[in-house]
Formats: sequence, C-alpha cells, structure tokens
Amino acid sequence: MIKPDGVRRALVGRILTRFEEAGLTLKAMTMTQATPQQASAHYAEHEGKSFHPPLVQLLTSGPVVLLALEGAHAIEVVRKIVGATEPREAAPGSIRGDFCHMGYARSKERLGVIPNLIHASDSEESAKRELSLWFKDVDNLPEYQRVDMDYL
Repeated sequence: MIKPDGVRRALVGRILTRFEEAGLTLKAMTMTQATPQQASAHYAEHEGKSFHPPLVQLLTSGPVVLLALEGAHAIEVVRKIVGATEPREAAPGSIRGDFCHMGYARSKERLGVIPNLIHASDSEESAKRELSLWFKDVDNLPEYQRVDMDYL
C-alpha cells in the first residue's frame, strides 16, 4: 500500500516501477480513501497501543494506492525494496532510504507515527488478511504472463 504521504508526494509511479523492475507482477491496483474502520482493521495487531489511533489518522489523511503483487519470494522482495520501517535506518536504494529520512525521535512531534510512504505485509498470513481487507475478490485477480519471466 502506498500511504497518503507517498500519494501526495507523487511517488506512485516511481514506487510501482521499482517493484516491476524487480520482476514482481502487478495483479491488482486501485486508489481509495481508507475509512477509519478499514484503517483500524488494517492495523488490528496494534489495537490498544498508544500509536494505533495516530496510525489510523495517518492512513485516513488522504488517498492510498493499494497494490497486489506476485512473484518468487514476493513478500521478502517487497520488504527489501521498501526498506526498514524507520526511514532513517533504511538503506540507500530502498524506497524509504531514497525518498524519506525521518526517524522515531521525531515521531512524538507527529502523534507517535512516522510518514514512511508505504506499507508492506510482513508474512504470508498478514498478506492474505490485508489483501482480503482491500480487494473484494482476491482469489480471482486477473492472470497474465509477463514476457520477461524466463529471465527473472
């Protein structure tokens, strides 16, 4: 998911390009305005924590772009491309390392959360849960074959 700060900064195309260039296949993409209920469900594992309400507020602060990506080791590859959750710690060449720099020390100024451009599922289980929250028919996404698959 490209979060509102990534959308507002017009980074959607550049972010998507990184995933496609790495050999991941775009299965679905849509732009939407997350409701507080959707955002709360998305961050359900953090419910009850002090930073849960600010996470919901950040996610609902503007449109998000939802991506369903597929490929060999997709979760691991996406997380490597995205970079460390704290942008200040993200490696150069990663999305967060190249496009944002804020550290947790500033999070208190920002309601306990850091705008870090993007959310990436951390496991197959969370990916399935999150995709089902955002895509109505996640089991029937379009199928197609990339022409470069023999080389990836």
